[in-house]
Amino acid sequence: MPRDEITAALGALDDITRRLRLECPWDREQDERTIVPHTLEEAYELADAANSGDDAKLRDELGDVLFQVHFLSLLLEERGAGDLAAVAAGCRRKLIRRHPHVFAEDSPEMTEVLEADRAGREARESQLTERAGAQLRDVTGADDVLANWDAIKQTEAGREGGIFGEVPDNLPSLLFARKVQRRAASSGFDPIDVDAAIEAAHAELDRLAETIRAGARAATFQALGDALFAVTNIARKAKADPEIALRSASVRFRDRVLRAEVLADAEGQTWAELSDDGRLGYYAQVLFAERPGGGDVPPEEPQDD
Repeated sequence: MPRDEITAALGALDDITRRLRLECPWDREQDERTIVPHTLEEAYELADAANSGDDAKLRDELGDVLFQVHFLSLLLEERGAGDLAAVAAGCRRKLIRRHPHVFAEDSPEMTEVLEADRAGREARESQLTERAGAQLRDVTGADDVLANWDAIKQTEAGREGGIFGEVPDNLPSLLFARKVQRRAASSGFDPIDVDAAIEAAHAELDRLAETIRAGARAATFQALGDALFAVTNIARKAKADPEIALRSASVRFRDRVLRAEVLADAEGQTWAELSDDGRLGYYAQVLFAERPGGGDVPPEEPQDD
């Protein structure tokens, strides 16, 4: 798409955002604390669209998230703390600074960023960034990029220090666990490979089973958390997103149960009145039909909302 078309489209969205802020009673009442729950909701809907493979839905949800960015940037502008241009410029500088394997130190882009850092209140941190350059990995793959990203991030202005600085406590649990593990790995603490991680997860599951059999509720709670943490570590090492993987598995289970219910209904059976073995039998038919060469299973009938 030509640059002028992008500029025009973003400008038109900005115009609409400003008009809604002035003329819509609901938009006028919002602040960061009230709008962020909607931002999170839109982010989850975007993730669902990306996972669905539906490009039209993805395009729609990207627009909703983009509006959230415009709206929150406008709130900054209203109190003189920044604006959309400052947000975009800051993002650009951040991306340049964290990709030294793309933008060499003497490149026009990196030179611009480092000079801006030195000129402003970020002078001390920019010096740290330059010193950290000697400690960055040579980039041969994506893992090196992520490690360098975290290393550079810790030297930037306004960042909370420490290995786990600025890891939000309110992240969804699986994402929080993965981020904590990734930060520890970036610090050099990542002592086991994926095979050892799988063995560790088996050990945690065995311990969980022991605590359940013993009826030790407090120990079970802790063992369950350790087991989930261990499985998340496998996902990280396998480069699979645990949040999306679990959601995908949940959707598969939901759809299988619904299809099993359709099978039962087609034979005059009421799902809720079936025995456990009866329900399991219909569920097994659905699983069998999913195998290559399996039989057909009636699709779920559409239901009114």
